[in-house]
Amino acid sequence: MPFANIDGTDIYYEIDGFGDCVFMLHHGFGCAKMWEYIYPALVAQGYKTIRYDRKGYGRTANGVFCYDFYVSDRFRSASVEELEALRHWLGIDSFHMVGQCEGGVLAVDYAAAHPDRVKSVIISSTMCYSTMPLWQFNAQKFTKAFHEIAPQSQEKFRDWHGEMVEEFFEQFRRFGGEYGKDFFNLRPILKAVTCPTLVLYPDRSFLFEVEQGVAFYRWLPRGELAVLPNCGHNTYEEQPREYAAHVIDFLQRHRYGDAAQGAADARPVTCAG
Repeated sequence: MPFANIDGTDIYYEIDGFGDCVFMLHHGFGCAKMWEYIYPALVAQGYKTIRYDRKGYGRTANGVFCYDFYVSDRFRSASVEELEALRHWLGIDSFHMVGQCEGGVLAVDYAAAHPDRVKSVIISSTMCYSTMPLWQFNAQKFTKAFHEIAPQSQEKFRDWHGEMVEEFFEQFRRFGGEYGKDFFNLRPILKAVTCPTLVLYPDRSFLFEVEQGVAFYRWLPRGELAVLPNCGHNTYEEQPREYAAHVIDFLQRHRYGDAAQGAADARPVTCAG
């Protein structure tokens, strides 16, 4: 299995396909395995997909529960540094990003910090801002302990995270990760995300109202918005075909980043009449 040694941590990653690179960033209780319904469609359309397990997740965790790191103020910035180090390790100059929920936070943070590296961003089911502290929000939304959730979900999460899954789940449903534990607000940095950005949002999420997606769209300089009808929070599982179709359409239109946009803007305009 491929690992990149980043600051003493062996980061697990998978690469499939050839062509333009697309980093796929998992959500706050996910890992690279969560993209199994999405990445094959991108590969079939001529993209190279890169999925990896962030520090403390999946096969990167190596059976160690990183509680102190997960709840630290450095978690978000360290995630950006980790992605940049992995990019350098793999020798990739520029790329697209797809981020699900907390993975969307990482995509926004990275695009704001390294605009010259990012061709485009797609985010789905990501919170734009909170109206209460995250510890309070999570207490309202995640009411079941690990042993109380559906058996199939337990099995999936155990496959994703191994023996420490229950401890990790209990921490995840309290607070921490990319969203932190207090008030959360991405709006101040969205104007720094200058690349084309697609906000792909469900209309039936149990976590975030669709207005969160609209807020993203309005604050992004080059934002686009697509709403998945009759779809819950885990868009990549509930509507994988529609999810992949939106991602591929967006990537095709922004395949070469700003160079493609510049060429499109330079085309002569023909008026009928």
